Amino acid sequence: MEKRCTFNNMWLPYFLVAPQIIITFIFFLWPASQALYQSFLIEDAFGLSSEFVWFENFEELFSDPLYLDSFYTTVLFSVSTTFLSLSLSLLFAVMADRVIKGEMAYKSILLWPYAVAPAVAGVLWMFMFNTGNGILALTLQSLGYEWNHVLRGGQAMVLVIIAAAWKQISYNFIFFLAGLQSIPKSMLEASAIDGAGPVKRFWTIVFPLISPTTFFLIVVNVVYAFFETFGIIHAVTQGGPYKSTEILVYKVYNDGFVGLDLGGSSAQSVILMIIVVSLTVFQFRYIERRVQY
Repeated sequence: MEKRCTFNNMWLPYFLVAPQIIITFIFFLWPASQALYQSFLIEDAFGLSSEFVWFENFEELFSDPLYLDSFYTTVLFSVSTTFLSLSLSLLFAVMADRVIKGEMAYKSILLWPYAVAPAVAGVLWMFMFNTGNGILALTLQSLGYEWNHVLRGGQAMVLVIIAAAWKQISYNFIFFLAGLQSIPKSMLEASAIDGAGPVKRFWTIVFPLISPTTFFLIVVNVVYAFFETFGIIHAVTQGGPYKSTEILVYKVYNDGFVGLDLGGSSAQSVILMIIVVSLTVFQFRYIERRVQY
């Protein structure tokens, strides 16, 4: 029998959801509407005058080779960060799930990076890859590889990908470990008795059972790579060298707050929002079909 919740006061349900609606309106709907409106304007640097130009800001963006390059940079950065963070966190979760002695110590150490702010995470890795006295840079130099992320765009991209992935590993590790511990041990023991090795058990039993967790983390990590890595890039490279690490979210800041192109940066933010929403819809529409609940 279906149970329905009833309220004696017809206004009570609206009061209960009002705080969430107000927060959503103030921090999402209102800023999004303002960005959409400003994307059709050309404003002076001081905000004293504006002109309604319809889609000229968007047309200028897609004719700008630097903005088109930022698309490629964003795709490379997002895919690499998502793949690296998910693969390493899954590996650590599988290893931690098998540890017997000192398992809480291992799990606590793996959770610590989640408490670090993105900018701090970027600075930590920047210190380790510092060309003058960074331990990792000196190690690479001793092996005959010259490291200088200040001048080499490819190395700068590698540095921000490592920092961004390291920051997200702890978050992914929590969910992967919870998913692994929810798998019945009897199922794994039965497959082992049938002769399935550890690798076959993982790909035929474990991984399909944690596919809902994996799908959820893919969506979260894509959004993280698009938006929440701003602090890492700002602290480490500031989009350089030669704009080789200037992803879309950082270009919005660089053009809007540094270059004072308010209309253009608003148009960029609208495009970025459309991209993220489209990616999320695509993931739920097509990738979720492969998820086994």
